[in-house]
Amino acid sequence: MELRQLRYFVTVVEEGGFTRAAARLHLSQPGLSAQIGQLEKELGQPLLDRSNRSVTATEVGRAVLPYARAALASADAVQQTVDEHTGLLRGRVTLGLVSGATSRAFDIASFLADFHGAHPALEIALTEDTSARMQAALLSGEIDIALLGPTWEVPPPGISHRTVIDAPLVAAVTSDDPLLTPADRSSVPLADLRGRRLICLPRGTGVRAALERACAQAGFRPHVAFEAAAPDVLAQLAARGLGVAVLPLGEEDPDSGGALRTLRIVEPGVRARIVLAWSAAGPASPAAQAFLDRLREALRSVSWRGPDQGSRGGIQAW
Repeated sequence: MELRQLRYFVTVVEEGGFTRAAARLHLSQPGLSAQIGQLEKELGQPLLDRSNRSVTATEVGRAVLPYARAALASADAVQQTVDEHTGLLRGRVTLGLVSGATSRAFDIASFLADFHGAHPALEIALTEDTSARMQAALLSGEIDIALLGPTWEVPPPGISHRTVIDAPLVAAVTSDDPLLTPADRSSVPLADLRGRRLICLPRGTGVRAALERACAQAGFRPHVAFEAAAPDVLAQLAARGLGVAVLPLGEEDPDSGGALRTLRIVEPGVRARIVLAWSAAGPASPAAQAFLDRLREALRSVSWRGPDQGSRGGIQAW
């Protein structure tokens, strides 16, 4: 009996058939079937019922399954222990990233390439989603670490975080927009956006949640005519006169040729944040801990806070 044969058996049960199991294991289906057959011959009992379209474990197979999984877990633990003592990281780390959030502040692609070069045996998975869904994924353990815009007013139990970016929200408009009267205006009360066609990040993002909370406090509901996941797209739409873009300061479209003017949103002030977030219980593996430590160090050199941090007690988000 070999560990790989036990792994093959467990995989076939989990996938419900040889075809999917072979694809997951990167084996040919005949080769996988032959290995399972050898295991059954050695044990003297069939472990799999092949009589139906979906392959299932026999009564003996169901009895063997927990022991097979325990044997594989023990073997993996032995390898992980050796790797930890030799400094070799293995396993998988999943990083969640809110779309467009760090495009200018941090080169995530270069960071991942450098980390992979230092730890080639570690698999890194990158996923993009809304901040709200990533917060839920952190709490459920589906992802290890996330760069997201918090939708919370008070951090939920179970999540630790560190602020990476903190900037005020602005209204970006074309040069002929009535909001720019008088000409020396540098800010706009939130109430002046009542009834205006707004361009904003979608629901589930911190910026959108903060905008809606602030508007509710001011007694109106924002009219969001366009939404997009990336701030530069919002700016491009505003530059074409389609509405007022609500953006974090500094995210105006650099290719707009100066077509946009920005006004700080005040009364109340609304701030945009990006935070690095992880489980309050700590990363689930040594690999995830090493990844988090390296990412925190890398982000330390690019972290910044916008002007007048907290001076108006504004609502914070991304």
